[in-house]
Amino acid sequence: MIPFENTWPYERIGQDVYVQSCPFCHAANVLLPLKPKDLSELREGVKKLLVFPCCRNKETLVDADQDYLLAGRPLRRYGKE
Repeated sequence: MIPFENTWPYERIGQDVYVQSCPFCHAANVLLPLKPKDLSELREGVKKLLVFPCCRNKETLVDADQDYLLAGRPLRRYGKE
């Protein structure tokens, strides 16, 4: 089972991939350096290093579905989303 604390929701608008807030610095509406092709590769099992442009924190993405990015470590702190 996929651990929920390792997931973070994202949205696609055209060719852009956004998160509503950064899991590290909590900046709003962050445009990620990912393209739809990268999301397809994640679904196929290719890992990607994601550097958040707002705070330069790094995270290894291991999978993605239509709504969530899956990271290699917890992104959620219970009670502090």
